[in-house]
Amino acid sequence: IAAAAEDVNVTFEDQQKINKFARNTSRITELKEEIEVKKKQLQNLEDACEDIMLADDDCLMIPYQIGDVFISHSQEETQEMLEEAKKNLQEEIDALESRVASIQRVLADLKVQLYAKFGSNINLEADES
Repeated sequence: IAAAAEDVNVTFEDQQKINKFARNTSRITELKEEIEVKKKQLQNLEDACEDIMLADDDCLMIPYQIGDVFISHSQEETQEMLEEAKKNLQEEIDALESRVASIQRVLADLKVQLYAKFGSNINLEADES
């Protein structure tokens, strides 16, 4: 196997592909972590919406954080603000997932090219722990 590894000549172009693969793999990991954070935020907003719906007092003023301050709004206004925040967050999640899918297509193409040249002399599979 050592002799087989020596027979494969790594060109500058090959090294560029390997580097691009590594950068994109790292970027996907970052994006997936960002998606998970945003999904937790979305769940928190959904929980807040449910809690507000359970409150049966229409006169209740609910504090809503905007920046560093809390501003009290009616139940209906707060509900509308939460729905808007949920919509915006879901759009951000969708955009991030679209970027992940796009990068995965690039990685799949690079895998085909690199495995075609290097075969078993290269390992491009992520360690799932």
